Amino acid sequence: MPWLLDLVGGHSTAHSVLVLASAIALGLALGQIRIAGISFGIAGVLFAGLAFGHFGFTIDGALLEFTRDFGLTLFVFTIGLQVGPGFFASLRKQGLRLNALATAVVLLGLIFAIGLGFAFALPLPALVGMLSGAVTNTPGLGAAQQALAELATSAGTAAGSSVAGASAAEVSGMAYAVAYPFGVIGIILVMILVRIAFRVDVAKESAALEAEQTPPELAPGNWNIRVVNARLAGTDIRSLAGLVQADFVVSRLLRGEEVMVVKADSRLAIGDLLHVVATREGAEKLAIVVGELSETDVRAIPSSLSSRNILITRKEAVGRSIAELDLLHRHGAVITRVQRAGVELVANAGFHLNFGDRATIVGDKAAIADAAAALGDSLKALNAPNLAALFFGVILGVLLGSIPFQFPGLPAPVKLGLAGGPLLVALALGRIGKIGPLVFYLPQSANLALREVGITLFLATVGIKSGNHFVETITSGQGLLWIGLSALITIVPLLIVAFAARLLWKTNFASLAGLLAGSMTDPPALSFAQQATGGSDGPAVTYASVYALVMFLRILSAQALVLLLAR
Repeated sequence: MPWLLDLVGGHSTAHSVLVLASAIALGLALGQIRIAGISFGIAGVLFAGLAFGHFGFTIDGALLEFTRDFGLTLFVFTIGLQVGPGFFASLRKQGLRLNALATAVVLLGLIFAIGLGFAFALPLPALVGMLSGAVTNTPGLGAAQQALAELATSAGTAAGSSVAGASAAEVSGMAYAVAYPFGVIGIILVMILVRIAFRVDVAKESAALEAEQTPPELAPGNWNIRVVNARLAGTDIRSLAGLVQADFVVSRLLRGEEVMVVKADSRLAIGDLLHVVATREGAEKLAIVVGELSETDVRAIPSSLSSRNILITRKEAVGRSIAELDLLHRHGAVITRVQRAGVELVANAGFHLNFGDRATIVGDKAAIADAAAALGDSLKALNAPNLAALFFGVILGVLLGSIPFQFPGLPAPVKLGLAGGPLLVALALGRIGKIGPLVFYLPQSANLALREVGITLFLATVGIKSGNHFVETITSGQGLLWIGLSALITIVPLLIVAFAARLLWKTNFASLAGLLAGSMTDPPALSFAQQATGGSDGPAVTYASVYALVMFLRILSAQALVLLLAR
């Protein structure tokens, strides 16, 4: 069957697709194999790619580069969209400590690498390749190679010493190739060691982190408050909101035996019983002003009012505040709370709605139906991915990642690249939610599918590219030494910071796993961390919290290493 031989051993597009698909399928199968209860998950694709590359099943170099970078862009962009809504709140609460710990990982790795370079008289190109591979940072390798080229041009000679006649770029590339797979393994091993050493109950800590992100005292609850303060008689609800420094929504009012929806100009009377949606702190503040908390639940009183959860899917409603929508006056219904990314929030007048939010509406049957029509409430629209907005965001991310930032003393400008640029843009777009007609929302299933496609493409291509000379480099020359030293550069800084974070600050394991992956800018490690924590978003939020600073420091430190040791 000559057609089959051409397909397997040729250079056609079909051959490239076959090789990539086969490496990914085999790698995912390998990743499911458990040894002593431990599996490498998505990282199995990298090892399958190495095997394919070693046995000569490769694809065109330009196509390989494109597939790798496109897969990485898809992965980081979908991660950014997912964590964007909760990212900035998380950054305010714990970002300073997390970024300080991540910075410590970067600096310890740089110091350790410099020490090993002097101790073993390593060629500078090999050292920068080892450092970039050990921390799984491809942009850092590119920045270091640019710095080496600039030094070679200015000095009129090769930067550092060559190895076996190879150029500085080739030496750094080989060192990166042998260090990278063990860099991925090293991060995963540190996560496993921390879990074993501290006997971590992963399910318990993942649940604790989710509870920490929305503490019970900050979650909206239902409260009933009786109007006792005589000074409030005749005061409208709008004025009451100005008297209390807290977010609350009055959804129902019981006056005598009648239950009614409260409007902004509804006036209070002594003896009224208000049903309020607020945090515990907000309810207590309101009770001090209004009168007293009551055990009587207004919702239990028979009335024509009911509540219903409605999806925000109409573009005209996205990005507008609850006050701007004015559902109460237009339709006779009130929004009391909103669920966003698994977190419930009090729906005050200034609250802006995002696509995919789930709003709780109170009103009579007709009012709720009218409100649902105004807000969309379409499951079909929710499940349809907005690909135009997705790729518009990717365009913005690529543009941001391509902007050169020049710093004094560095021979080459620093760029965020195809990982940092799309991630930062996705975080911002995930938080904003909408620009004009473009709604930046991906259904969970679509986000997960694109994310997994992206990371598997990236890992497969990295493995295929590194596999060609992988075994040869390991078994000859200084390959084994490079591997051993690279493993130390990976593991030692991570272990120091991980144990310090756990012992001194009792850092949650799900958050710590994301920190370790983020401090190495390593998407495969992030994927493993999410799998190891039962699909928790905690690692992704932490990863995104430290990624931007770490990416900048990794690029800067790789260039700084060249400048420091080439003098």
